[in-house]
Parts: sequence; C-alpha cells; structure tokens
Amino acid sequence: MASANNGSVGKWEVVKKGKKHTSAGGKNQPDKKTGGRKALSESNLSRIDPSAPIKMTETIYEGFEKMGKKQNKEQVPPAPEPQQKKQKDGKQQAKKPSSPSSSPKPTRYRSLEDAMRSLDVSELKQQLEKSQSLFPENPSVWVKDLAGYLNFKLPAPDSDPTLSTYAHDYPYCLAGKELRAIIKNLLSKNSETLQDFFDHCLLTMLLEQDKQTSDSLHGYRICIQAILQDKPKIATVNLADHLELLRSNQNRPVKCLTIMWALGQAGFYNLSHGLRVWLGIMLPVLGVKSLSSYAIAYLERLLMLHSNLTEGFGIMGPKELFPLLDFAYMPKNALSTSLQEQLRRLYPRLKVLAFGAKPESSLHTYFPSFLSRATPNCPEPMKRELLSSLTECLSVDAHSLGVWRQLYTKYLTQSSLLLSHLLKCWNTLPLKLRKSLQETIQSFRVTNEQLGDCEAVQECNVVCSGIQMKMRRWGFPWSRLLMAMLVFAVGFVAHDVRSHGSFSASTTSHYLQSSGVTDVSLQAWAKVITYSQHGFSWLEENMPYYYSMAVERVGPVMEDGWEKTKMAAAFIATHTSELVEWLKENTPRLIEWVSNHLSMDSLRLLIN
Repeated sequence: MASANNGSVGKWEVVKKGKKHTSAGGKNQPDKKTGGRKALSESNLSRIDPSAPIKMTETIYEGFEKMGKKQNKEQVPPAPEPQQKKQKDGKQQAKKPSSPSSSPKPTRYRSLEDAMRSLDVSELKQQLEKSQSLFPENPSVWVKDLAGYLNFKLPAPDSDPTLSTYAHDYPYCLAGKELRAIIKNLLSKNSETLQDFFDHCLLTMLLEQDKQTSDSLHGYRICIQAILQDKPKIATVNLADHLELLRSNQNRPVKCLTIMWALGQAGFYNLSHGLRVWLGIMLPVLGVKSLSSYAIAYLERLLMLHSNLTEGFGIMGPKELFPLLDFAYMPKNALSTSLQEQLRRLYPRLKVLAFGAKPESSLHTYFPSFLSRATPNCPEPMKRELLSSLTECLSVDAHSLGVWRQLYTKYLTQSSLLLSHLLKCWNTLPLKLRKSLQETIQSFRVTNEQLGDCEAVQECNVVCSGIQMKMRRWGFPWSRLLMAMLVFAVGFVAHDVRSHGSFSASTTSHYLQSSGVTDVSLQAWAKVITYSQHGFSWLEENMPYYYSMAVERVGPVMEDGWEKTKMAAAFIATHTSELVEWLKENTPRLIEWVSNHLSMDSLRLLIN
C-alpha cells in the first residue's frame, strides 16, 4: 500500500509482522500522545491508602470555638456590638423596657378588692415615667405598659368572663381617684390610637385564654372600661370585624363571652351605642345556646340602666324588631322557655325603641309584617300581641289604613282575624279610628263582591256587616248631656246671684222658698248637725281604745309600708334627678328669654 507520509508516488512500504495495519498514518499519532499523557498523570498522582483513616477537615463552628477558647485564655473580652435602632416612619414598634413579667410574680390575692388595695400607685407612676422617658414619641407603648402592669399586679380570681354577678362598671369601679386620674391622663395623651389600644387589650385577653393556666385579665378589663367610658363609639367602629372574630371562636364560649363583654361596656355609658353592639354582635348569635343567656341578660341590664329611651331612637327598625318578636313568641325556637319569657318582658320597650320619636309617621311600615304573622294558627300570646300592635298602627298612623287596603286580598285570612278583633273591642277604640274605618270597611265590602263566595270572603263579609251596624247605632252621649246641663245650671245660678247682689235676694232663693225646698234643706241640715255631734261624742269615748288596738295590730304593717314608701321616694328621686338638673339649668334661661322678649306692658296685660 502506498503510504500517506511518503511524498513520492509509486514508492512501496514493506509491512512487517507485529505492526498494526493503519489506513492513515496521521490517525495513530494522537492516540500515542494521549496514552503517554495519561500514563504520566497516573504516575504523578498520590495513591490513597485504603487502610489509613480519612481525616475530616475542620468546621467553621470548631474554628470559632477554638478562637473563643484562645480569647478566654488571653482574657481579652469581646468588643460590644453597637445597637442600631431602625425606625420606619414611626410605625416600627420599639423594644419595650423591662416588662413586669421579668420581676418576681406577686402573690395571688383572694379577691380583686384586696389586690386593688395593695396596688402601689407610686410604683406605677415610676414605671410610666420610665416608659415615657425611653419612648417619648410613642405613646402607644405607654398605654400598653399601663395595661400590662395593671394586669400583672392584680392577680385575683377571674372565673366568670362576663362578670354578671357584679355591678356593670366592675372592676373599674374599684379603682381609686388617683389611679383613675392616672389612667385618664394617659389615655388623653394617646387619643389618636385608642382604637388600636382597645383591640390590643381585647386580643391579648383572647390570647391569654388560650393558655392552660391563664393569668387574670383584670388589668385589661379596667383599661377597656376606661376607654369606653369616655369614647363609647370605639366599640361600634369595627362591628363587622368583631362579629367575624366572634364567629371564628364560636366553638369557644369563653372567648365569645369575653368579646361580648368587652364590646358591651359601651352601652352602659351610651344607649345608642349599646343597642348597636347588641344588634350587631349579640342578635346574630342569639340562637347559640351558650351565648343566649348573656345576650338577653345584657339587654335587660341595658334597658334598666337607661330609663330614658329617647337616646335609642333611630337605631332599630322593622329589620331588627321582627326577629326579636319571633324569638319572644314563636314556640320551639332556639331559646329556652325561661329566656323566651325574659325576652317577652323586654319586648314592649324594644317596640317603643323601634317605633321611634314619630310613630305617627312610621307605624305604617311595620303594618305589613304584623299582618302577615297574624294567622289563626299562631300561638295565642303572639296573636294577642300582633292584634294589639295592628290596632295601634291603625290608631296612630293614618297611612296604615291605606296599606291595609292594598294588602287586603293578599292577606284575606289575617284581615278577617283583625276585623273580628276590631269588632270585639269596638267600644274601646279611639273615636278617630272608628270614623276612619267607615271608608275602609266600605272598600272591603266592594272588594268582597268582586272576589266571589269563598269561605274567607264570607267571614270577612259577616264581620264587615257587624262593624257597619256598630257604626250606625252609636249610643246616645248621656254623660256629655248631663255634664252640659250641670254646667248650664251652675252658670244660671251664678248669673242670678250676681244680678241681684246676694243669694237671698235672687230669683233662685225665692223659688226654693216658695217650693219648700229651703225648709226641707234646713231640716236636713239640722239633722246632719245633730248626728254629727253624736258621732263626735262617740269618737271621743271610743277612739282611744280602738286607736290602741289599731296601733298594736296594724302598726308593724304601717311601718313596713312606710319603709317601702321611703324606698319608692328614693327611687323616684334617683330617676328624676336628671329632670331636676335640667330644670335648674334651663329655668334661668327661660326667665332670661321672657325678660328679653316680653316688655313690661305685655307682662302687666297678662297679669291683669
């Protein structure tokens, strides 16, 4: 074969034994070089002895440990690292000073009263001054330190989350004047973030209740009551969020009751905010067995504290009243019988709140819901309440009659029941309503003729006929006639005496003498005097004896009655104190207004 390495053509190469035949001589050169380099690299590498143990490299942690030991041997203390405080627009919360929990835990008291008596107010002032000096531009830290300090220093039994056995302002009522002044002063400096502080206290209470051995929560309760006493609106700002929080903890009754208690404190200082809390938080969970009792008890206490219901006008409407009506009167609902009775006693006041300040212009909006519920099969107590409310709507708001005429065909059975009720109590209905019903009854008669002869229509026809008969035969007004005759007779005698100068010279006196009435009257008067003298003599003889017997037997009863009378007088004085204060404030203004707007001549004219 011709070699590719040989440049001359036609020169032959002899192939010897032991050599491999290659088609191209250039391809064998790289293989030789690669093999040589590989052998050289393998000869230069150090071989690993499998019998010798592998030594691990030193870790970073061991290096730091050795450095620490070396520094300890040389007794060179490490340089302190500078603390850098980063504040982002005042929103990042600074690190608090030494918390009360770092100090030894105080002994637990038997009652909160003992804990309040042992509270060192001067120490509290020092803690607050320290907090204010460390964080002069962060008042939210001050109030949180206040709540934490009070809660730490008041370890007392806290078993009932609603405090239902105590006064409505417990435990804040136990705080002395000095402590209250400190709390109010600190809250006034933090007025812009009171909403956040309220949420902080509430959420901290809920977190404490997650612990197996939770601490008492009196400090946070005191702060919540102090906030809502001056700013009750804070409790109603985020009712939707608080309701969501309540529902998320619905299977934890203690937490739910804590939320309800905290928000409900606003109602004890403002009726309107209390009603908003009750309607927004407690009414949605009224059917929950573990929460219903406190919800109704809170409503009862709220309405007892605020005897003047005018503050709560405008909060309730048909949307809120009728669920309460169903809860109070419908049988077999989520409430127990005792809770239904309790709510039923509160319902009249709730109805007053719902009707508002001007029932004459709002009751027609309640009429359709009352009428739709007044079925013949509804419970008897509910039926009486519905018929009474419907009658009130018709008597007070004239627009209710127009609403009834529009709904007559839709609620024919209910209308028959209402007409029967009006027929039964016809004589007690207001005269204005009896006159207004004439047109309405006539309209019903025309509608009945158009509807046909079904059973409900026949019943309505019978009742309408009875009412129309009552309208036609109104009784003769004898009482008014007798009163008019008496007034006329007195006026005639007075005019007769005045025209003749005296009674003896009057025509009336001459007529009485000529008819013998005067003599008979004198004889009767003489007998009255005689029997009166006998009666007085009998009383002089027997009065001491009967008086002693009366004192012996009736004395204790009279004393008891006198004590109750004094209690009633004190109760009346307590509940009329606001009226007295109002009169004291406004009487000088009235006198000033009269003196400014009325001249002396007009006053003399009025006096004369």
